[in-house]
Amino acid sequence: MELRQLRYFVTVAEELNFGRAAQRLRIAGPSLSQQIKALERDLKVTLFDRDRRSVVLTAAGAALLPDARALIAHADELRRRALNLATTQPVRIGYVNWCPTDWSERAAGIAQLRVDTWVLPSHTQALRVADGSLDLAICWVQNSDLQALSLAAELLGVDRLYALSAGPDDTPVEAGDTLVLTDTDDASWSSWNRYGKQYAAATGARIMRTDDGGVTGPTFFEHVRGLRRPVLNNPRGQDEPLPKDLVRRRIVNPSPLWTWSLVWRRDDDNPVVHALIEEFTRDVGEFGLRDESVWLPADDPHRPRDDGSG
Repeated sequence: MELRQLRYFVTVAEELNFGRAAQRLRIAGPSLSQQIKALERDLKVTLFDRDRRSVVLTAAGAALLPDARALIAHADELRRRALNLATTQPVRIGYVNWCPTDWSERAAGIAQLRVDTWVLPSHTQALRVADGSLDLAICWVQNSDLQALSLAAELLGVDRLYALSAGPDDTPVEAGDTLVLTDTDDASWSSWNRYGKQYAAATGARIMRTDDGGVTGPTFFEHVRGLRRPVLNNPRGQDEPLPKDLVRRRIVNPSPLWTWSLVWRRDDDNPVVHALIEEFTRDVGEFGLRDESVWLPADDPHRPRDDGSG
C-alpha cells in the first residue's frame, strides 16, 4: 500500500467518478483504475462498487475513508514540518526550452523557485546541476550522463518528434526516409548530435552535417526547402510557428520520442529539493513509451525494460 494510492482512493470517493478523479489527479483513467484495484488487493477489501453507469463506496470503503484522509493529512503535516526545518534558500532550477506550465503553482507552499535565466543546452544544464550551480534541471540525458555526473533522473515530459518538409504533402513518412541535420558545433549541440546519430543508426535515416547552426530556426527552414526531403525536427523548434510553405509530417515505423528528465544530484539531501521532485513528478504518465511503434535511444533512462514477464 502506497500513500499515493490512498490519495487516489480519497479522490475517487469524493468524485464518485473515475474520469473526473483522473482529471483532478492528472493521471490516465486506466492507470487510476489499476491503482485502485491494487489497493483493494493489498487491503483485501472492495472499496467501490462500479459499473458503466455509477461508482459508489462499499460499506468497507466508507468505513476506511476517514482513516485514509487522516493518514494523508498526517503525511502532509510531516512533510511541512520537515520543510520548515530545512533551508529557506530558493531552489535553483534550469531548463532548455520545455518546462511545466504550472510549476510555480505546484511549488507554492513547498519552496521558492529561482528559475535560471540562462537557457542552455541539455548537456550544459546537466553539468551545472553536477557542479552545484543548479539544484534541478529539465533536460535530455542518457544513462551514461547520469553515471558520469552522479545524477538521478525522473521522467517529466515527452516530445513526439516529426519531420518537416516543403509542402504540400503532409502524409506520414517512414523514419528511414527522413534526414537528420547535425551540427559541427558539438559544444552547442552535443545532445542533439548524439540523438540524431543514434536515430539514424537505428532507422536507416541519412545524416547531413552543417556548420551554420541550421539545425533549428530560420536557417533550418532554408535547409528543409533546399533538401527536398523530410527532415527530422529538433525539439528546440517543436512548437515554433512554421512558414506557410512548410508542413509537419508524422514519422512512422518507428515514431521518434524525445524525453525530458528532471535531474538532481544523487547526494543532494535537501528535503526541500526532494519535496519538489516528488511534486513535479507526481502522477506523470508513461506518454506511450511502451508502445511498440515508438523509438527511444537504447541508453535513454526512461526506455522501458523487459521485465521478463512476457
